Amino acid sequence: MSSDPITGVFNDGYISEAYEAYRRDPASVDESWRQFFRSAESLGGTAARVAAGPLTPAGQIDPAFLRDVAAAAELVDAIRSYGHLAVPLDPLGTPPEGTPELTLEFHGLSEEHLASIPGIALGTSGGSAADVVARLRELYSSKIGFEISHLGRVEEREWLRQQIESGRLNAPLSDEEKKSILHRLTEVDGLERFLGRAYQGYKRFSIEGGDILVPMLDVAIESAAAHGGREIDLAMAHRGRINVLAHTLSKPYATIFEEFEGKHAATNAVSETGDVKYHLGATGKRQVTGGGEVEIMLIPNPSHLEIVNPVLEGVARARQVLAGDGERDEAAVVPICVHGDAAFPGEGVVAETLNLSGLAGFRTGGTLHIIVNNQVGFTTDPIDARSTHYASDLAKGFEVPIVHVNADDAESCVHVVRLAIEYRSKFGKDFLIDVVGYRRHGHNETDEPSFTQPTLYQKIRSHPSPREVWGNRLVAEGLLTADQVKQIDVDAAANFDRIQTAMKAGEIHTPEYNPAKDAEADQSGAGGSDTGVVADRLRELNDRLLKWPSTLKVNPRLVKTLARRAEAMGDAGGIDWGHAEALAFAALLTDGKSVRLTGQDAERATFSQRHAVLHDAESGEIYTPLAHVTEGVGGKHGKFEIYNSPLSETAVLGFEYGYSTAHEDTLVLWEAQYGDFVNVAQPIIDQFITADRAKWGQDSSIVLLLPHGYEGQGPEHSSARLERFLQLCGEGNMRVAYPSTPAQYFHLLRRQSQMYEHRPLILMQPKSLLRLPEASSRLSDLTSGSFRPVIDDPVASQTRDAITRLVFCTGKIYYDLAARRSPYVAIVRVEELYPWPGTDIAQIVDLYPAIEEVVWAQEEPKNQGAWSYAAPRLRMSTGNALLMRYVGRPDRASPAEGYAEVHKKEQERIIAEVSAPMQQPAGSKRRSVAVKT
Repeated sequence: MSSDPITGVFNDGYISEAYEAYRRDPASVDESWRQFFRSAESLGGTAARVAAGPLTPAGQIDPAFLRDVAAAAELVDAIRSYGHLAVPLDPLGTPPEGTPELTLEFHGLSEEHLASIPGIALGTSGGSAADVVARLRELYSSKIGFEISHLGRVEEREWLRQQIESGRLNAPLSDEEKKSILHRLTEVDGLERFLGRAYQGYKRFSIEGGDILVPMLDVAIESAAAHGGREIDLAMAHRGRINVLAHTLSKPYATIFEEFEGKHAATNAVSETGDVKYHLGATGKRQVTGGGEVEIMLIPNPSHLEIVNPVLEGVARARQVLAGDGERDEAAVVPICVHGDAAFPGEGVVAETLNLSGLAGFRTGGTLHIIVNNQVGFTTDPIDARSTHYASDLAKGFEVPIVHVNADDAESCVHVVRLAIEYRSKFGKDFLIDVVGYRRHGHNETDEPSFTQPTLYQKIRSHPSPREVWGNRLVAEGLLTADQVKQIDVDAAANFDRIQTAMKAGEIHTPEYNPAKDAEADQSGAGGSDTGVVADRLRELNDRLLKWPSTLKVNPRLVKTLARRAEAMGDAGGIDWGHAEALAFAALLTDGKSVRLTGQDAERATFSQRHAVLHDAESGEIYTPLAHVTEGVGGKHGKFEIYNSPLSETAVLGFEYGYSTAHEDTLVLWEAQYGDFVNVAQPIIDQFITADRAKWGQDSSIVLLLPHGYEGQGPEHSSARLERFLQLCGEGNMRVAYPSTPAQYFHLLRRQSQMYEHRPLILMQPKSLLRLPEASSRLSDLTSGSFRPVIDDPVASQTRDAITRLVFCTGKIYYDLAARRSPYVAIVRVEELYPWPGTDIAQIVDLYPAIEEVVWAQEEPKNQGAWSYAAPRLRMSTGNALLMRYVGRPDRASPAEGYAEVHKKEQERIIAEVSAPMQQPAGSKRRSVAVKT
């Protein structure tokens, strides 16, 4: 229903014209007017007759009455849609902005008009329109601000409105619930005040002003349990984290005090690194009403604030799979994500993560989002931090219901949490609560906030704490006396003092809290076990992979491509990269290991080498052979999942990393469309993948597949930034490899899934090698042996005494160099760069008695690629006694040339220089260099 497009309000002529059109042909007006006129005609024969002048002398409905009813209906709709703009959300007293649409005048109405309209005209069973409007103002504009009009599904909007308008949402809390909230707020506030007194000058990123978060989490846990939840996975940044650790996850106070005194960190560190106390993760258990138990997991998070969001979702999905014994149980595991008001609209990973929420490969059945709204970010006011009215507005684009609530109104905060969990249970979607509070101190407790927000902090200093506000309310209600409220606070403070005194006296022996695993400083030689698969088994698996339903009409060209995989299993060989990968996956699945692979275009693969999902050329029906390869095979089987991801690197890689930490029996792989694009996910790599064990004792075996190699395709389609990964290596934190054959890739995947020591694997993947005949493998290469960190020159091994130059390289350039080799040159491939295979290299050097110089050759510029990392290690591995030089591109700001002709000339120069005769006197020959490094 709409008003006059010219005047913006309803007038008699406009109503009459519309009504006459309706009487002639109901279909000539839109559905909202048809519903209105049907209702009005019903009123004209019944209740409307009691109103003044509802009918004209001719017996028709009075247009003026219709105008008032229509205007009242528009007012009701405005209250439902925009009532949130009138809710007093700021605990510090800033009045709401409101909007003209909520006023009677805007709709051409008066109180008399509303009183003259029966409630039935607005869909209620009694009273007048004035009563309806008053009640809706109380529901939508007094305590809780609802934003639900943007939801696309009518059933969701109607369900939420029914919850709001039925009164069920605002059912009063019991006396015991009210007292429980007071006790919890006292614990929350008391801990912060105690830490402020006992450890002055220490950062703790206090929760003060947003204290209600902890009681809200209590309610969320209880509500989730009532809907079948057995686990809560929680993510949040540093503000309030210590309080959540203490009160949501039951971390002992004594342990927290020890950490402030620097004692506990030394016993729990996985290395000398560790992390600050307000970044740590934890697990805990909570007894819930009815006698059940809920596990709670707090995900570790660095200061990158929202970067943990996709990690949480990956963890939750993996835990849902575990809870459902292979089939996801969304009810069993509930993710809760706590945000900051400046970070939520400010960090792009938030939008990327919200976009995952409804996608088949990434959904977790709905996340409860809570924005703890401090109304300031670090020192930045909202007007400088976002372009939207609310901090939560971003979520509207993903059709997430949003409610706004005052952080000092504890009862309303409890109500909206219960609503959120019920909504998730019914619709399996995200829900967002914007809790508007304040930050009592500066960004940290050593900061002076009045430098930048003087008037704001003048208000905050004079404002009572949430505990005081709630206590005063209970006193006003007669539930407790002022002395009783005070005594609860005194008792809590005394308890903190007692625990600290006992801890310092050694009377409390705190247990190891989530003890971390010891990190291995050296992984040299990792993966020496046999990863081959019996030939007959591989042939059987290959046959299974080449079968699909007879009704599936696969593209004829693709049928021919796949048919070659049957021929490649013969003596002539020809197993290419995609083929070896499929065989590795199939063997793992029949071994009982699950495989999950995601990435942009992962199903087909960027270079059309995988084709893991077959599409019917006519109907579009799909079939995934790897998902069926275990059918009819006895024993335990793994599950195969492959999904094309959205156009996101940061969120998707974060998701997969989280999944890999929670589901250790699954080989989790993420593939970049081009390896260069991994730089968009750099925060996930820096904050989680490379440092997780050193900081938090957390393990992941995620595999990053990063296409890498110089084919003249320009700066953004050449380099996966190998040098960055190598620079981040230390303390055995990951494995970095650049395999040069499909067989090496096959063995690497199998080794990664079998290794006890779970660490990420970074793979530089091929492009031109995917179909290069010289880079193919034979079946015998897959049936025995294992991954080889270093591969000696297969040609030069016959003439080692004549070799004077030993060239080391990685990956693709080997084939370019091998095609132009000189008889005095041997080319050795370093297939695994970290851990550095020093012993293997030294043993190979010993095989060449006549070498006079060592060369490191690479396609990448000198300041990129592996050279800076490899040079000192290679020098040690060759005994520090031989001339060593670099051959490759010079130092450059950009990773590759943008012009194909320039690329070709550079590549030719590198190849020629490697093969050219020596231009300077030879260094000392070395006969034995078997030095372990």
